[in-house]
Parts: sequence; C-alpha cells; structure tokens
Amino acid sequence: MKKAYLIALLLCASAAFAQTDALRASIAKKADAIQPKLITWRRDLHEHPELGNQETRTAGIIAAHLKALGIEVKTGVAKTGVVGLLKGSKPGPVVALRADMDGLPIIERTPVPFASKIKSTYNNAEVGVMHACGHDTHVSILMGVAEVLAGMKSELRGTVKFIFQPAEEGAPFGEQGGAELMIKEGVLENPKVDAIFGLHINAQTEVGKITYRPGGTMAAVNDMQITVKGKQAHGAYPWSSIDPIVVSAQIINSLQTIVSRNLNVTENAGVVTIGAINGGNRSNIIPEQVVMLGTIRALSAADEQMLIERVKTIATKTAEAAGATAEVKIPLSVHYPVTYNDPALTAKMLPTLQATAGTANVVLKPAVTGAEDFSFFQEKVPGLFIFLGGMPKGADPLKTAAHHTPDFYIDESGFSLGVKALCNLTLDYMAGKGK
Repeated sequence: MKKAYLIALLLCASAAFAQTDALRASIAKKADAIQPKLITWRRDLHEHPELGNQETRTAGIIAAHLKALGIEVKTGVAKTGVVGLLKGSKPGPVVALRADMDGLPIIERTPVPFASKIKSTYNNAEVGVMHACGHDTHVSILMGVAEVLAGMKSELRGTVKFIFQPAEEGAPFGEQGGAELMIKEGVLENPKVDAIFGLHINAQTEVGKITYRPGGTMAAVNDMQITVKGKQAHGAYPWSSIDPIVVSAQIINSLQTIVSRNLNVTENAGVVTIGAINGGNRSNIIPEQVVMLGTIRALSAADEQMLIERVKTIATKTAEAAGATAEVKIPLSVHYPVTYNDPALTAKMLPTLQATAGTANVVLKPAVTGAEDFSFFQEKVPGLFIFLGGMPKGADPLKTAAHHTPDFYIDESGFSLGVKALCNLTLDYMAGKGK
C-alpha cells in the first residue's frame, strides 16, 4: 500500500513537471512570436520619451493595450501610473510585475532613425528628453508579458498585477512620485500582493544573459546638501574672514576617509560623492557661504546610517574647528532604500531563470552602487529584481555607452527573453515553487 502511494505521488509530480515544461514551451513560442511587436512598441516609446510624472502618452498606450486584452485597468495611479489586474481561472497567490516608464533630461546622440528629438522643461530649463536607461524596453516587455499571460488565463493559478510605474528616476523637485507614492496609494493591496518581480535591461551585459544577486543588489541612495557659513571679507585680508571655501575644501577631503577608513569594504561597498560646489562670485571676495551637493550610496541599512552620521559629524565638526558652521540635510529630496532581493525567493526562483535562459546564461553579479526605487516594493513584500542583457554579442562592456548617457544603446534581439523570464517566474511561483 505504501509503495503504491509513493508511486502515485511520483506520477503526480511527474505530471506537474510535464505540465510546467509544456507551459514553458508555450510561453517561449508566444514570446518569440510577439518579438516584432516588442520592438515596434519600444521604438515608438523611445522616439516619444516623457519625464517623470509627465508620462501621459506612455500611460495611454499601456492602458489601451491592457484593456484590449481584457485586463482590468486603473489609470492615474501616483499621477500617471497604470495598474492592470489579470485574474486567473484558478485560485492562487497574487504576483506583481513592475516596469518603469520615465525618460531622462538628456539630449540623444545615438544614430538610430527612432532617436528622440523631444524637448521639455526640467528644473526651469529647456532640456532634451531621452530613454537613456531603458525604461522604454521595460514597458514594452511588460506589455508583451501581459499579452502572453492574458492568452493563458485558463492556466493561471492566481492573479497577476501589472504595475507600470512613473518617475523611477525621481519626481520633479517638490513633487511626490514613483514607487513610494504608488505604495501609499495602495498598489500592493486589493488584492494583496504576495511577491513582486522586476527586471532592468543592462547595456553592459550580453544579449541572451540574465544576471542576478541575492540580498543587497543595488544601493540605497540619499542626496545631500551641506551649507558652510563663515564670515565674508576682502580677498586681500583673509585674516578678517572665516573662509567657507577653505572649510569646504577640508570637509571634502575628510569625507573621502569615510569609505576608506570607516566602512568595512570586505562586506559591502559604499560611496560618498560631492557633485556640486557653489560659493563666491569674484576673485577678490571671500564669500559668506558655500553650498555643496552630493550623494551617499550604501548596500545595507546599517552602512547607510553609518555613512550619514559620519558625513554629519565630519561636516559640522570641521566647520566648528574653523569657527564656521555647517548645516547638513540628508536626504535633501531623494531617498531610496537598498534594492534587496529576498534570499529565499531568489534561491527558489533561480531554477526558473536557468530553465528559461540556460544555466550558463544566468550569472551571479556583483552588487552595484546605482539605485532603484523598486526597493520600496521590496520593503513591503518579497521581491526579486534581475538584469537582462542588452549589449550586442561580442561587444566590449568597457567600451559600450553607459546608462544615463547620450549614446546609450540597446540591442533589441533579447527582448523576448525578458518576456519569457517574467512569464515563467509568474507561473512557477503560482505553481508553488516560490512558496
């Protein structure tokens, strides 16, 4: 009797895996078939980029597509966001899939026929607008995922929530936006999300490859402002001043010791950068104050807090020693937590990625000090954020244009792999592999 029971269990497990393999083959076929659509969508979005909280055209295209698929749609979420809800025919968990929509204030230089010529206003200045980070690709891929999964509704053991998010690069100064605002408006509720998956195209990873990392994957970011106030004087009589320029120079030099002397670099990386210094207007006037802007990056919450405290201490005490004062604002306007891939979820979904792209094409990556507001979702529910190759095969990653630059370029041939990955993660999680 016991032997018969075990045989029955094995037969059931075998049937379940066979069904999963059949579904994976079906997904691959459907994803490859819509590859031309993915490219068409992406090129249109690339040619018509929109800055954060201004993605009205993009949102309209997304909403129309989801509605045409029979997906329940909500618009105007966190200003311009779109949320689609696809309920499967069988009960199960709620899986969220996220794509960001916004472009950047960069003038495009790529020699492609669909290059952006869009102009807009950013920080009260006219700027070019470009999809210089691949968000057009993310939108296209998730639109493709929605099309594939909507056609497999009878196979879905749960609900899929498609989150098209505005303002990942940060809301305009003085505004709210992005993932944090979507969460405040309840995007992870009604129905409550059990797990969330997202991907990012990468211009330094070869097409056909997927990279991942459990734990801290992308850095927490805080922008900062340090205002040093001294005493103004004639440049010919510096002894009459408390020179905020000299104090600022001392602060900048001392800040460089935080990473080299306070951070345990065998565990995590960190960054303290001053990116702007403004003070004075003539060669022979020592100004009253200097204002510095900078960024802090860390790969754990503990490191983040340590870096912040050290910046504050060094700035205020260095100024005090010179008879000046320093006011430190951290964050000034931007704070993203660490993009943290839930280790258990990552381990359980790794076989899915390997089955999708091939084991040799799924590569453990080092952590990066760039930041992503996908991290806000991961603070609320278990999440996995992966990177999809977008560099032409055989290219040198050291020579390809970086993200956030005018020459940023993506090889479109790998888009269908992104569709397959997100579809398979969704179905395998629903089948119980992610629990």
